[in-house]
Amino acid sequence: MGFASPGGSAGTGTGPQIVVLGAGILGVSTAVHLLRGGASVTLVTEAHPGSGASGRSLSWLNSGGTYPIEYHQLRLAGMDRYRTLLAENPDLDWLRFDGGVYWDGGSLADRCEAQQDRGYDARLVPARNVARVVAGLDPAALPEEVLLNPGEGWVSLPHLIRHLLGEFARLGGTLVTAAGRVCVATDGGTAVGLCSEAGELYRADVVLVAAGAGTPAVLDGLGAPLQDGSDLAMLVVTEPKAHNLKAVLNTPRVSLRPHPGSRLAMDSTWYLDSITPNGDGGWSVDPQVVLDLVDEASALLAGHPRLVAQSWRIGLKPIPGDGRPVLGELTGLPGCYVAFTHSGATLGLIAGELLAREMLTGRRHPMLAPFRPERMASDASAAAP
Repeated sequence: MGFASPGGSAGTGTGPQIVVLGAGILGVSTAVHLLRGGASVTLVTEAHPGSGASGRSLSWLNSGGTYPIEYHQLRLAGMDRYRTLLAENPDLDWLRFDGGVYWDGGSLADRCEAQQDRGYDARLVPARNVARVVAGLDPAALPEEVLLNPGEGWVSLPHLIRHLLGEFARLGGTLVTAAGRVCVATDGGTAVGLCSEAGELYRADVVLVAAGAGTPAVLDGLGAPLQDGSDLAMLVVTEPKAHNLKAVLNTPRVSLRPHPGSRLAMDSTWYLDSITPNGDGGWSVDPQVVLDLVDEASALLAGHPRLVAQSWRIGLKPIPGDGRPVLGELTGLPGCYVAFTHSGATLGLIAGELLAREMLTGRRHPMLAPFRPERMASDASAAAP
């Protein structure tokens, strides 16, 4: 993969020149869909692909929450695209649909009924029967019953990003890494490209900002306010250990899924107050917290295997202030699109597809109508004294 020169054109396609900021799942997915549509694409990242929130996401593929119906439908479409990818590549070990098991607070009966009312596959299972439908769990560690969602799954986003970047390279995309802080270049109130920390200008007809939790800061001062509710998260990945778990678990003390290489990936929220900032802009946590989280996971598994943390990554997870995705062109800055959402994993493929379609055709996709950035400006105006 080459590097674009300052002021150079994006990629090698015959369509519009488009530059994408952010090499997490949303940026990479959109870039690949743009290349498939004939655009010339440059993908610019502050550090390296997957080095932000995509590299520390549990990446539970689901739509089991109390989402507005239009959000639920978008998430279902996102899951559908993953199933298509898996059908085309059935041997992938980083994308699976082996179900989800939930008992993370609230009434399971009410949650199950609400899901069933939407046609979402949901079943209450007594703990004594769990072993028949979900491998690898210790029934004695479970509540009296759990909620089973057989259609849910998980993905390792770093593996998916590498997979997509292979196609990105084959289609002639240009990848720019270690660009440092990047800003949107404008001319006459229109986005005309990206400018790197070193002053390199990557010109484009259209710009997409998909910089994770950094997205609001990139757009600050451009007349495109984004309400920011981003919060800390920590993902722990274990050393290889034989286990039979295939489903995703969401419990009060740990959320847990398989990870490629006989590993397990996990996170939770109870320890977030223990995370402290470093002087270099990063964060630290007491290693005992990591040990405790790993022990919480072990207690749920059959045989209680001794799990050892191999790595843990801490950083901000991108969350719009109202909790809903922000997807589409900024009305206050023509030519500049934004992708900012907490659902980066579930929406990764479908959001990239729909945004690319809009950028290539100029036609607003109806499924993105509830998630337009202009609602943020409207909310800000309504809140002004």
